Amino acid sequence: MFIGIVLLVFGIAILFGFKIMGEINTQIQASDVLAEYDTGSHARDASSTLTGHFSGIIDNSFLFLTIGLGLVTLALAALVRVHPIFIAFYFIGLVIVIFLSAVFSNIYQEMAASTELIAVADQLTFTSLILNYLPFIIGIFGILIMIVMYKLWNNAE
Repeated sequence: MFIGIVLLVFGIAILFGFKIMGEINTQIQASDVLAEYDTGSHARDASSTLTGHFSGIIDNSFLFLTIGLGLVTLALAALVRVHPIFIAFYFIGLVIVIFLSAVFSNIYQEMAASTELIAVADQLTFTSLILNYLPFIIGIFGILIMIVMYKLWNNAE
């Protein structure tokens, strides 16, 4: 659940941040007030650079965030000893978590499909791809966590 919520919140923040920064960049580039000052070209360059970071650096950092959260979750799952009798309860919980991650994915898809945000979402390739396949990703991490937790129980004896 934590991975799904963090990815959804961070993805929405990136989406809105990119939209707002794009509008601010448009206003700065078109501003006649900045042309009167010597710092006008610096402001335009800085604004263009920051807007370019959204589709490049920040979008790529979303991929690293996803992988990092998954690896940390696997490492923490390796620290927990669980008796294999509880695997049925884990599987039921995993199905519920996958269902909720599908809801999170639909929330992002609906927001990204709106007319104001569709152009922005198309430029965020990793963010859109990861959040579109969020239930699949959560399912893979959930199965890996199940294998790690229940396999290590036998080794701890």
